[in-house]
Amino acid sequence: MEPVGEGIREELRRLGADTSAAPNQNEAWLAAVGPEIARNAWPARRQPDGTLIVHVRDAIWGFELTQRAGEISDRLPGRPRLRFTPGPLPETTAEPSTPAPVEASPEQAREAAELTAGIVDPNLRESVAKAIKAALARTPNDRPV
Repeated sequence: MEPVGEGIREELRRLGADTSAAPNQNEAWLAAVGPEIARNAWPARRQPDGTLIVHVRDAIWGFELTQRAGEISDRLPGRPRLRFTPGPLPETTAEPSTPAPVEASPEQAREAAELTAGIVDPNLRESVAKAIKAALARTPNDRPV
């Protein structure tokens, strides 16, 4: 039997899915967009026409980066055409973990109940009270200035 690895690599290159140049491409991407965007958008592959397909965290990131595609392309070697699409991102660029919720004290829960007592709808009252308790439970350092 003949090994098929090289044949598969050749077919991937032909289809624009070659990742052999990925390290240089990835370094250039990070330098072009910075760490914040790199955590939410990462080059996935090149199409045969040279278009760089970039996976983004979600459609919102895709929309925002599409608006900046020209600016980003100008910073990349070869000024490739860019196409942004939601897709998997490398684990190293994953979102930071969400901090554990802080529990409200009995006094804060009582204050939330007092503030929401006038809301007639019980589901709405419960939701608003929950939001107030969460806001009251945050430490002063957690609060926006």
